[in-house]
Formats: sequence, C-alpha cells, structure tokens
Amino acid sequence: MLSLSELLLEQGHKLTSFDDLKKTIQKQAIDTGELYFQVDIEPPVYSDRPNDWHDQLNLAFESAR
Repeated sequence: MLSLSELLLEQGHKLTSFDDLKKTIQKQAIDTGELYFQVDIEPPVYSDRPNDWHDQLNLAFESAR
C-alpha cells in the first residue's frame, strides 16, 4: 500500500507544488505496482493545492493503474 505519509517522508523535500505531488504519486504507483493508496495525513498547503485535494490525489493514483 502506498501511503501519503511515507511518500512525503521520503520525497517531500523535493516537492514544490501540489502538481509535483500528484506526479510523484503517479510515478510511485507505476514503479511499485501498488494497488491501494492511503491518504493518512493532509499534504502541505502548496499555493496550487485545490479544495478537493483528497479527490485529486486519489484520481492521480487511480489514473496511474
């Protein structure tokens, strides 16, 4: 299972925008073949983070499968 908290711990220092976060989630999903994604924490408040950020992150993960 890919969890947002683990992803941010490992790669959060490289991310500068919400779009970067979505791309990283998609890449991780493809590279690891994970079937499940857990949004277990709230992501940083990037300037481009939408109000529906939770749905957007889930869509990013699902689109990579």
